[in-house]
Amino acid sequence: MIELDTEQAEARTWFEHLRDLICAEFVSIEREAGSDADFDYTPWDRPNPDGSPGGGGVRGVMKGKVFEKVGVNVSTVGGAFEGDFAKTIHGAAEDPTFFATGISLVAHMANPHVPAVHMNTRFLVTTKRWFGGGADLNPPLPYDEDTADFHAVMKAACDPHGADYYDRYSKWADEYFYIPHRKVHRGVGGLFCDHLEGDFAANFAFIKDIGRGFLDSYPRIVRRRMNTPFTPADTAQMLEWRGRYAEFNLVYDRGTLFGLKTGGNIDAILMSLPPLATWS
Repeated sequence: MIELDTEQAEARTWFEHLRDLICAEFVSIEREAGSDADFDYTPWDRPNPDGSPGGGGVRGVMKGKVFEKVGVNVSTVGGAFEGDFAKTIHGAAEDPTFFATGISLVAHMANPHVPAVHMNTRFLVTTKRWFGGGADLNPPLPYDEDTADFHAVMKAACDPHGADYYDRYSKWADEYFYIPHRKVHRGVGGLFCDHLEGDFAANFAFIKDIGRGFLDSYPRIVRRRMNTPFTPADTAQMLEWRGRYAEFNLVYDRGTLFGLKTGGNIDAILMSLPPLATWS
């Protein structure tokens, strides 16, 4: 087990608490649909290359009636970046030691009318300390009402912390969650931020509000759409769209690369991949 300072411990505790809240809400949705599905939790440990403890995490996955596959992972790891990868990480170019704790969530839904979703928030320490992350909605069949709902809640999470936060971080999400080789956005946007450093308490409060906003908005959208009838053509569109989602996560996603470069649990890193997808 790695030793944590006060800020590191506070961040880890929040991410694990948020995981518990989200998973309980998702299980409640399954119960409302007449399903007995639940999360399967798998702890994992990460040794450093020299054999010393490097932290670890818990991979949580549920496959149900509403959630075809949802993964909610938490991890707390530390060690040293290897090789040139350190030069790509904020504050690690001269000293490769690092600490990272966070929550990562991806949900792929059984009904094509229910949007898939991604949410990740994290706290990292190198020679600098910062928060980052966000959330974005990924509907195969977009509804303006759902998009407006999600963005309104994300804006409400931003506004108490900075008058320009929503404009800045929703624009960053549009730029980040983009598939250059397809020339399309992977969804309808949300928030993305990184390198929030300086005032730990203020930045931590903002990151908490992103998590609370996600918990407020997304389950409501799921309940709104989960009983909508769908056709084989709707399913075909969903599977095609999932292929695009997989391409982004395998080619461009920073979190996937970070996990692979730091010796994380492979199944946890790749839990974002959909159970089924097609390429035409």
